[in-house]
Amino acid sequence: MTDFTYAVDGDGVATIAWDVAGKSMNVMSTAAFALLSDLVDQGLADAGVKGIIITSAKKDFAGGMDLNVIAEMRAGGAQAIFDGVMMMHGVLRKIERAGMDPKTLKGGKPIVAALPGTALGIGLELPLACHRIIAADNPKAKIGLPEIMVGIFPGAGGTTRLARKLGAMMAAPFLLEGKLSDPKAAKAAGLIDEVVAPDQLLARAKEWVLGAADADLVKPWDAKGYKMPGGAPYHPAGFMTFVGASAMVHGKTMGVYPAAKALLSAVYEGALVPFDTALRIEARWFTSVLLNPSSSAMIRSLFINKEALEKGANRPDAPDQSVRKVGVIGAGMMGAGIAYVSANAGIDVVLVDATQEAAERGKSYSEGLLDKGVQRRKVTPEKKAEVLARIEATTDYTALAGCDLVVEAVFEDPKVKAEVTAKVEAAVGVDCIFASNTSTLPISMLAGASVRPDQFIGIHFFSPVDKMNLVEIIRGKATGARAVAKALDFVRQIRKTPIVVNDARFFYANRCIIPYINEGIRMVAEGVEPALIENAAKLVGMPLGPLQLVDETSIDLGVKIAKATRAAMGEAYPDGAVDAVLFAMADQGRLGKKSSAGFYAYDATGRREGLWDGLEAAYPVSATQPELGEVQHRLLMAQVLEAVRALQDGVLTDIREGDVGAILGWGFAPWSGGPFSWLDIIGAARAVEICDGLTARFGARFAPPALLREMAAKGETFYGRFAARKAA
Repeated sequence: MTDFTYAVDGDGVATIAWDVAGKSMNVMSTAAFALLSDLVDQGLADAGVKGIIITSAKKDFAGGMDLNVIAEMRAGGAQAIFDGVMMMHGVLRKIERAGMDPKTLKGGKPIVAALPGTALGIGLELPLACHRIIAADNPKAKIGLPEIMVGIFPGAGGTTRLARKLGAMMAAPFLLEGKLSDPKAAKAAGLIDEVVAPDQLLARAKEWVLGAADADLVKPWDAKGYKMPGGAPYHPAGFMTFVGASAMVHGKTMGVYPAAKALLSAVYEGALVPFDTALRIEARWFTSVLLNPSSSAMIRSLFINKEALEKGANRPDAPDQSVRKVGVIGAGMMGAGIAYVSANAGIDVVLVDATQEAAERGKSYSEGLLDKGVQRRKVTPEKKAEVLARIEATTDYTALAGCDLVVEAVFEDPKVKAEVTAKVEAAVGVDCIFASNTSTLPISMLAGASVRPDQFIGIHFFSPVDKMNLVEIIRGKATGARAVAKALDFVRQIRKTPIVVNDARFFYANRCIIPYINEGIRMVAEGVEPALIENAAKLVGMPLGPLQLVDETSIDLGVKIAKATRAAMGEAYPDGAVDAVLFAMADQGRLGKKSSAGFYAYDATGRREGLWDGLEAAYPVSATQPELGEVQHRLLMAQVLEAVRALQDGVLTDIREGDVGAILGWGFAPWSGGPFSWLDIIGAARAVEICDGLTARFGARFAPPALLREMAAKGETFYGRFAARKAA
């Protein structure tokens, strides 16, 4: 075990350097914690050591806990989790007390954390136990506690220490939202103590160690007379803070994220008792959360599986296909966004449109985003100039010469796309990969216009491109392995998360989200209270109700998709009841947010005000309303059953992509871990029971796919059956 090294200099300052072999970022393991404990003991016991610096030999301090540790603890049950967490508390508490006399709080040795770069999760919880935190002035570094984002909360003392250090209100953004800060912002917020030039980091840490007095080592919560900043729960000011925090947490989570409630409970209960008791309370709540299937599913999907996909879990065996120069055809919002993320990742871009004015307007989109970055001090003027210099805006297809990838982002019209394909292939080399950014048109059909269909692939970006992390890669019938590898390597370069699916109508994401929207609209036509529909969706963890979502994506787009789908399916088309509502809204000019009129009403500035009061006149609300659970089951199953059908039909080949794609692509109830994780939580048998009931009442669209019924009969789970093929 060499995760930490130990050395003492001639002035009696010991340095414990974190350097996990074979990893670009330090992560903490159980064995490493034990080694750290031993090295701290060694420093405290050595009379020649005056103090200790804990730092990293890498450019960053740490990325967090090795999730294998969490998996091992969970496998051992509640007692193993609690014991493991209390072991960590013991080591960190030993660092915090540093050998001082428990009565006089004197005689301890100063321990300082020196952070060269990013410090996340346990990478900040460890420094919070030290007597001082000094960080290098590294604008790229991120400091914070992001655990809540993957379904847990800081359980190695971070929750208790930060709440007592800053007070519940000031700590809330960092604990409940997982807010990350650069070193200067972290100092301003009170997370850390000093920011120094990178080349002065260790020298300043040593200077502090040698000059520290006994009083510098005593944490506020260990000092006599400590009072929690902002007030404890039964202090008048603190009472209001905790009441407000409870309302805020429930308002944001709708009660479906167990980690947020547990975190708030740990802070509230811990604030009423001595510090060491508060740590035990934190450990108990952390144990409870870790045993919750929601947290397990979120960790698996949002961390383990997401990371595996980003590293190329399903990449074909092909040489490196990193993109050097990309062509983007179409400088509208989608094409402009693709150009921006590409140039920002260091790739040269040729942005082509029919007119020079349109092409320049597309480039100006990047300039606008960069200007915002400069205003927020996230981008330097030099960086802005560098990124813009990479984008060539033109009408000339010959400028595409030398591109190894071209992404077409023109109108969703097969004829227009075919014309563009021919122009591009005449201008580029024979090895160039051609990608169509389409959300609905079959890739195999579009590839018919290509002279090299094996080099033709779909790359479906989500709007806005600069904010949405998912990219759906669609493999046509003739698409070759190199094209898939090129698309995956490109997505890796622009730092987004890819899923690879086979060609089919609507691919995967739209295949699932359209039924969700349609089910909401169908219920409006049935007389279900629109507010019930929207709130039912939010109470089950969807970020937007179906009516708000169709307003955001535009009602006329829904009309176009409906007409195209009806033309393709003929008599088998199932959504006539939906079209009656959708088409009527469009006929009235209520096209959604872009027209400031849709299922919702908007003020003069385009701000959403509430559901349109004309809905009730057009679609009278029934006297008898359905139960909340029934509405939620309809909205969830509309999506989930399509995900299962996509897997059954071979559109999806990996359930990890199904879960990650659902959460990142359209926000499917993140607390569940995704549609397949949710089915595993409730069980296939229960899912079939729900669907059979919905089928009897609402029709065949809720009929369980054969795969789901088979799994229910066998008592199987999706991760149990399919993870053996694609290890999660």
